[in-house]
Parts: sequence; structure tokens; C-alpha cells
Amino acid sequence: MIFLWAFIIGGLICVIGQIMFDVFKMTPAHTLTTLVVLGAILDGLGLYEPLISFAGAGATVPITSFGNSLVHGAMEEMQQHGIIGVLTGIFEVTSAGISAAIVFGVIAALIFKPKGN
Repeated sequence: MIFLWAFIIGGLICVIGQIMFDVFKMTPAHTLTTLVVLGAILDGLGLYEPLISFAGAGATVPITSFGNSLVHGAMEEMQQHGIIGVLTGIFEVTSAGISAAIVFGVIAALIFKPKGN
């Protein structure tokens, strides 16, 4: 039964991404960022861990799990090291290169305006 729920939950996350592409005409970058932030918000509200317990790989394989990992690591490190743990936590739990790419990508998105096609 766990395989069925993993398939359904993982498929629903992918359907949400596909709807963002088709209906809302979002770019892949916007869709990716939205799903990561959604995973982070769900973890911040304490809803992503029960989803992982229920759906297994259906919740850990999609990109929403990356947002969950970032927030989860930041919160754990904050408990131990205070406010500086928020920054170190995202680098400890996830790969430093991927975390740096996200941080610098957000900074670049805030500073620069994209060109239209």
C-alpha cells in the first residue's frame, strides 16, 4: 500500500508543477522555486514530516523535499546554536554548493531584471 500512496502523492506534486506550466504559464525556474518554497512552508508549519511518513518516497523524491530539508536543517541548528544556526543549518543538512546556488540565485533575482524574449 505504501507504493500506491507514494505514487499518488508524488504524482500529485508533479501535477501541481504541470498545472503551473500549462495553466499559469510559469517558467521552469518559477515553478521550481515555487515548489521549493511550498515544501519549506509545509515543513515550517509541521506538515511535511507527516507527509513523508505517509507517502515515503512520494514526498522525499520531488523538489518540494529540498525546501523541507533546508528549513528542517535550519530549525535544528537554530535550536543548538541560536540565530547563526539558521544560516549554518541550511549548509549542513544540504549540499553547500546547492544551498549557495539558491542564496546567490535569490540575490541575483532581487538585484537584476530579466530580459524578455
